[in-house]
Amino acid sequence: MSGERIYEGVFAVHKPQGVTSADVLRHLQKHFDHSETFRPWIEEEKRRRQQDPNWQRKRKRKKQAPVQVKIGHGGTLDPLATGVLVTGVGRGTKYLNSFLESTKTYETVILFGAETDTYDCLGKVVRRAPYEHITREVVESALGAFRGKILQRPPIFSALRVQGKRLYEYAREGIEPPVDIKAREVDVHDLRILEWYPPGTHEYRWPETELAGDEKAVAEKLLDKDAAVPLAYSEAEADSNNVTVPPADVDAGADVDANADDSKGKKRKSPPPASDCDAAAESEQQKKAKMDSTAEPKESSSTTAQPESSEENKPDQSQPTPSPPAVKISMTVSSGFYVRSFAHDLGKAVGSCGLMSSLVRSRQWNYVLEPDKVLEYEDLEKGEEVWGPKVRRFLEEWQRKHPVDTK
Repeated sequence: MSGERIYEGVFAVHKPQGVTSADVLRHLQKHFDHSETFRPWIEEEKRRRQQDPNWQRKRKRKKQAPVQVKIGHGGTLDPLATGVLVTGVGRGTKYLNSFLESTKTYETVILFGAETDTYDCLGKVVRRAPYEHITREVVESALGAFRGKILQRPPIFSALRVQGKRLYEYAREGIEPPVDIKAREVDVHDLRILEWYPPGTHEYRWPETELAGDEKAVAEKLLDKDAAVPLAYSEAEADSNNVTVPPADVDAGADVDANADDSKGKKRKSPPPASDCDAAAESEQQKKAKMDSTAEPKESSSTTAQPESSEENKPDQSQPTPSPPAVKISMTVSSGFYVRSFAHDLGKAVGSCGLMSSLVRSRQWNYVLEPDKVLEYEDLEKGEEVWGPKVRRFLEEWQRKHPVDTK
């Protein structure tokens, strides 16, 4: 033993847009493996392996890769999501499972008037619906059905596996999955509007690409099935509604089937949420534009009416129209919650369509998105002289509160 401090534990990274959670881990490892901060950890790991008979037997059978810092995360964020990514180093990875089941707080912007195959602004438009009747009051009223225990169906374009194949692979091939994707029980602890964006006062936009052909037909059929999923239910109704209780999120790389029966008739574990896809986050400084005073609002026959896909509901592309309304919502939810599905379902609940335009995970457990509480991803490129003191401070704080088992 060199006597140098070995840094292990858990800390949070501020994940940016455009990278996967696995990419974040690889980037951290690239910088950690050749750093002075984690050199004592690597030297100790080499000594441990030399003293481990099982490791020595493996070494004789095949060539061993160089020792790298052990690292993992406590819950996936989609590539375009930003926010808190809980990360474990060394023996700190043993604690990550506890974070998978923890509650999380998100801030999302939902844009009304269109729905996509992926339920967010990165997908292709499946259909549009009128949105002129949607006001803040209408949305406030609809949110009541989403609080507490609800049923939620995973997005049709997600990484869930059914009989060895991911859902998005079925959708891209224009075919339906061989089994129904069952609704799952989730819990919404807090749900509130942070900001309301009337038409013409923001820069959120629908995707420009639309689905066509068999792919669109399958997407429409699956979207229509979602309409039958009840939002709220009682405990006694759980069995009759065929609820699949969602598991905790799993680490990146986990590969499990969802909602498929094994040979013994038991349910396999469902995979993690495709996380909470998080479309392009926009600047908080929204442009203020004048509303079209000549537009006449249309009456909605019911706040639960299903969106129509006829040509007459599509906007006249030849005439400039204000952007549809959007809303920023904060929510604290249980593990297994799909923010994309919530955006999609809320659109239906207000008699239109909805898609997720941005997503930020602002809290996971007691890790919050504050400058002095997370490692900024861009700090890694500034060198160890910048990220090193921050990471060491985070891990020292963790070790004081959670003495790491050294056995």
